[in-house]
Amino acid sequence: MRHWKILLGSAAVVCVGAGILFSSLRTGPVAAAAPSGPPAMPVPVTSVIKKTIPVYLEYSARTESIREVSLQAKVAGYIQSQPAIDGADVKGDELLYKIDERDYRAALDQAKAQRNVAALGYARSNFNRGDELVKTGFLAKDNYDQRASTLGQSEASVAMDSAAVRSAEINLAYTEIRAPFAGRLGRNRAPVGTLVGGSGFTLNTLVQLDPLYVTFNPSERDLGVIQTARSARKVVAKVSLPDDASADYSGELTFIDNGVDRATGTITARATVPNPKFTLLPGQYVRVRLHVRDEPDALLVPQIALGSSQLGKYVYVVGPDSKAEQKIVTLGPTDGDSVSVTGLAENDRVISGNLQKIGPGSPVSPIVQKEASASDVK
Repeated sequence: MRHWKILLGSAAVVCVGAGILFSSLRTGPVAAAAPSGPPAMPVPVTSVIKKTIPVYLEYSARTESIREVSLQAKVAGYIQSQPAIDGADVKGDELLYKIDERDYRAALDQAKAQRNVAALGYARSNFNRGDELVKTGFLAKDNYDQRASTLGQSEASVAMDSAAVRSAEINLAYTEIRAPFAGRLGRNRAPVGTLVGGSGFTLNTLVQLDPLYVTFNPSERDLGVIQTARSARKVVAKVSLPDDASADYSGELTFIDNGVDRATGTITARATVPNPKFTLLPGQYVRVRLHVRDEPDALLVPQIALGSSQLGKYVYVVGPDSKAEQKIVTLGPTDGDSVSVTGLAENDRVISGNLQKIGPGSPVSPIVQKEASASDVK
């Protein structure tokens, strides 16, 4: 009886297994779930811009005054007045200091009084009379020679007196210290009542502020480019302040030194820059850009679209299948927020944002922008 129960249980198991197999054959194989890919990343894109751009060479520079003088007294005396105050902007020939002139005016009057013009007139008249008398024999030759000698001595005496008068007039003029050129005064070092003159004492300094020199040191590698540009046309120099981009000055490259510094491999050059408002001062640190040439048909992309790798600079462009495609580029001159590159096609669509969230082959959803802005998020 027990054996019959075992046989019946085994048969039931076989029947259940057969039913399961028959059911699976009727319904067919179970379909595998299709894998879902990453969603397309929204990215801003810009078109490559093709245009002619100016090419600049940029350097650190210092401003220098074209003329700077130390004001000193030529004659001795007490400072009587200072018409121009400290730090004043003065014009050429403007009175800056006045020295007490009384001694020098008295010396001039004395020199004028010592001129014996009357004696010269008498000697000349006496000589002229003798010239007629000697011809008729009424005057001895020796007397005639004496009259000629007297006339010569009188002329020499009057010439010396005239020179003394001119010297006294010059000394009197030296009591007025005037500006040799237009510029700005510094700090006064000789207040009213100070005894000055003859010892090299500096009363003040005067510097010319318009125009100014901007001196910089290009490398010998750039020298050929600058020389070529200078031989073709006037080289424009754009000067700006490091902490104020709105302050822009325009001048011209006017000087290149005649030798390269062996220690640094640089050469001294300078530009002359108008400074009519006196906003630049000598010794100021500035940036100077030289316009050396124009580059036609340059391909420009936003600088924010650039990435870096071990292979160099690259940009992402939108491929034909809406996937990011990485292209290695070579950088050229900049133009504002854009930079010229080689390695792109003119019809490429450049990805300018979300660069850290995509890679080569990543699906992207382009958002067309006319211009890239600095607020795009990489």
